[in-house]
Amino acid sequence: MMNKTINVHGRLVDLSEPQVMGILNITPDSFYAGSRKQTEKEIAERAVQIVEEGGSIIDVGAFSTRPGAAQVSQEEEMKRMRHALEIVRREQADAVVSIDTFRPEVAKMAVEEFGAGIINDVSEGNVEGEFGGTAAIERGDDADCCPEMFRMVAHLGVPYILMSVRGTMHDMLMAFAREVQQLRDLGQKDIILDPGFGFGKTMEQNYAVMSHLEQLQALDLPLLVGVSRKSMIWRLLGITAEEALNGTTVLNTIALQKGASILRVHDVKACVETVKILHII
Repeated sequence: MMNKTINVHGRLVDLSEPQVMGILNITPDSFYAGSRKQTEKEIAERAVQIVEEGGSIIDVGAFSTRPGAAQVSQEEEMKRMRHALEIVRREQADAVVSIDTFRPEVAKMAVEEFGAGIINDVSEGNVEGEFGGTAAIERGDDADCCPEMFRMVAHLGVPYILMSVRGTMHDMLMAFAREVQQLRDLGQKDIILDPGFGFGKTMEQNYAVMSHLEQLQALDLPLLVGVSRKSMIWRLLGITAEEALNGTTVLNTIALQKGASILRVHDVKACVETVKILHII
């Protein structure tokens, strides 16, 4: 049976009922304009909103991974992250905080200075920050390579979200199996898998992965799905990210039916309602 809990600094988070992770982007150029929060007031209000609407995890990101986004230095990402975490901890001291980063030193700072509980790595351990594509995959296929982020999270002892940049379910399963073993060999305990919708995949590949999402259960690990307002929805429907809530809810429903344990979303209230309805059926 799959382990339905993760250990966040000695606090067991129950995943037997799917959890909702609310997105808090502290970037000026995230793909969905409604998620950009930079001022102290905006960050504070968003942290409170996530919790009040039923979100159990606040996912803080300071580096936009949308195609064409401006690259920021580690120093700038660290500065943004510290600014946000000070506010989040003040407003929601007891919240489980996830850190959306591919940089080991940013992860270390967030855990050691602010007690962040989860590291959400959107690069599959690639410190170069190439989120999908040939270069990232070639580095990940080096059997002798143990990513620095893997070593860091094992040292920090916090749950780790491992996101795939692979284009097909076959390649994803093969890579996940190898990477999970690397993490286990380092002593990493809690691992959450993310198929990485929108990363290293065409629109058609995104939907093919969603169609076969249940296959990831073969690895016997919790599954996170993040499709909120992504281009796989609005490009297919000929709309904008601002109009993609309905499509997001449809895909979140399918993900839950296929075994997702955590949903990462912009619209927390709508997602919490979806989880509640699906859980009772």
